[in-house]
Amino acid sequence: MPTIITATQLRAVLGVSSSLYNDAYLDQIIDSAELTVLPMLVTYAQPIGSIKLESNVAYFYYLGEATFNVDQSVVIAGCGTPYNGTRIITEIGDGYFTAAITNADIKERQVIPSGTATLTNASTYVGNQAIQSAIYVVSTEIFQSRTAAGGQIEGVDFAPTPYRMGKSLLSRVSGLLAPYLDEAAICQ
Repeated sequence: MPTIITATQLRAVLGVSSSLYNDAYLDQIIDSAELTVLPMLVTYAQPIGSIKLESNVAYFYYLGEATFNVDQSVVIAGCGTPYNGTRIITEIGDGYFTAAITNADIKERQVIPSGTATLTNASTYVGNQAIQSAIYVVSTEIFQSRTAAGGQIEGVDFAPTPYRMGKSLLSRVSGLLAPYLDEAAICQ
């Protein structure tokens, strides 16, 4: 479900009617744009590689560098029950952090694909004009590539441009995203 812009807002930018392109169709385009742009931005999140639970203490073994502190609230996702949910960090060790969870002991297991621990109240980019503009640009490119005859969009010079959905897509919005880019996401 789109979070940065709505189908109604995109429809106004594209100048199309709801009878021709319904909300569900435009939501798919916006979701694709958000899934392209948002992973490149700073989210104050940590990937979780493995988990275990001992004596009502959950151990979350993270990948990469630590980004959290004790007593911060994080949202755990993708780790399954009983780990998922909002948790308070109780301890940070070498490569792990802990949180209190009342449950029977669970042996350590890998989380594939990695789960996430995201700082609550972190920047969500809703209402950020630069991020909204980037989502509009990428959404418009996706819409045009879906609706253009033969999948080729004509540029301003009327030359067909078949590679608009390639690497250059993010290059066109890099100026808008520059202050918010996560260097670690770029290097992956």
